[in-house]
Amino acid sequence: MHSRTDIDTPARSTGAVVSLARSPLLLLFLTLGVLAVLLSFTIPQPIGPMFWDHYLYLDAANRIRDGQIPSVDFFTPVGALGYYLFTGLQGIFPNGQPLLLASWCLLLVSAPLIALVVVDVQKRSGSLAYAILLPFLMFSVLPFNTGDFYPYPGSDGFGIYNRQVCQLLYVLAAALVHVRGRRLLVAAVAGAMAALFFVKITGAVAGTLLCLMALASGRLPFRSAVAAGLLVVAILAIVEVAFGGVSAYLADILALLSVNDGSLLPRLLQAASLNAGLLIPAGLLCLVLFGTHLSSFAQSLSQLGKGPSLAAVGRVFDQPFFWLAAFVLAGIVFESQNTGSQAFIFLIPLLLKLAIDEVAAARRRTVAIAVAILALAAALPPATAVAQKSARAWIGAVNNVPLENRNLKTMGAVNVRPILALRAERLRTLYETHRPAFDAFAKAGELPSFLLYSDFDFQAGWLMNVDEAVDALRAYETRNDVRFGTIFNIDFTNPFPWLLDRSAPQHVAIGADPFRAIPPPDESVRAALSAVDIALVPTCPVTNVNQTLLSLYLPSLKTGHSRITLTGCYDAFIRNSLKPAPNAGG
Repeated sequence: MHSRTDIDTPARSTGAVVSLARSPLLLLFLTLGVLAVLLSFTIPQPIGPMFWDHYLYLDAANRIRDGQIPSVDFFTPVGALGYYLFTGLQGIFPNGQPLLLASWCLLLVSAPLIALVVVDVQKRSGSLAYAILLPFLMFSVLPFNTGDFYPYPGSDGFGIYNRQVCQLLYVLAAALVHVRGRRLLVAAVAGAMAALFFVKITGAVAGTLLCLMALASGRLPFRSAVAAGLLVVAILAIVEVAFGGVSAYLADILALLSVNDGSLLPRLLQAASLNAGLLIPAGLLCLVLFGTHLSSFAQSLSQLGKGPSLAAVGRVFDQPFFWLAAFVLAGIVFESQNTGSQAFIFLIPLLLKLAIDEVAAARRRTVAIAVAILALAAALPPATAVAQKSARAWIGAVNNVPLENRNLKTMGAVNVRPILALRAERLRTLYETHRPAFDAFAKAGELPSFLLYSDFDFQAGWLMNVDEAVDALRAYETRNDVRFGTIFNIDFTNPFPWLLDRSAPQHVAIGADPFRAIPPPDESVRAALSAVDIALVPTCPVTNVNQTLLSLYLPSLKTGHSRITLTGCYDAFIRNSLKPAPNAGG
């Protein structure tokens, strides 16, 4: 005869299996597993606007493996976390396409954090947990921005760290709005805020605004806020004590501010106008919520007047329209500093809660319908934009042709429309044979095309030029029995050290935009450039941007280096000790 325990055990085991099968956590784990499989292969991506932006990760990873520390040993436009995650993931998946590696590496941090949220929420509602998780997975898996910067479909190889900030803000918002367990809330908030700080400082500013709203409303208890803050401070202290990473990072930010002295108001207005498609319904929803909750807001104000207390203050600020206004403000502040991101996706967890609560509590059906429609109208634009762009890019790539190359490793796993590949070849010839014309463009302070760096043919041609230059570098080394140990590219990005398994000079910035992201060279930069073995100068085409960069770095190369023509599209400054004797050829 079986005991009661013997009978119950199989039933409990079966129930546990069924529960796990229904759990959103299983979907999260399965998604991560699929992505791991995809990274095991080199999956070509269609070239897109400003595609070379993600090559910065290759440069940074190569430097990190050489022992260089971001911000400490070289200037970076953003925090170091993304570069370290990319480096680690590339070590595990060396065949992974760099754009996918850069886009998905944040999941090493964001996936455990969203799991904390799901664990808490699914205790009350599995459906709500799925509703929170599914948008997060969509935006994390599809490597596309919400905004359009070019009419043709292609991969969004730019704004990756901005997308990652938005994904972390999504996790933070979901935790602040939906998590009830104190320990899980503290862990999720602390983890998200620390990650935001080390991805991009403006993301931490936006995250702070979200936390302040939750604190003011009483949703984030004071003790929990202090605990989360102490955890973040502890993480920053460890990084600072270990290698001075925090102070160096803050110094880089101050240097960036010195070269970005434009007014903030036009940027705020631009951020609002670019995202008007969701901000208009969000604003209307805020008005509806204000009208609906006006009486309760007035009542909470009167109670506050009778005797101020934390509870009374919390009731004043814990109003749906305050929450939505604060989140929108945080989004506008963050987007004012961006070119490309997944803008305002962190509104979705809040809109989800507002829709559920307001529809359930609405006394009038018209109010419930208005809230539901406006919440949906504010939540849909980012999702539809990312879904549409990914479909256009990947379906449209069916007729693309691979970019032929010999030396580009996984960086060359790209494809492009045949007509644009042909155009790239033709333009390379024109750039080379009619250089005085493009010198005139640069002298006038103009690019040959207003959208030159977004043009697919430019991005394809740039890769062709790099491929050819690698052949020329190897041929020069063989012919003259030398080896270029340190290689610098006087351009926006420098993939050559990674392609040739060499080193990049220390202290010199990555992401070389002389108008936004490059402070004047200091003594350490000048010394590093003076010692570099070879510095490459792209000439197809010569641009005002590269000419400005060259003017910054030329004083450090004048005396110890000699300029040669390396290829039709690259000149080079070679350290004099590595040049052949006058009659030795080369």
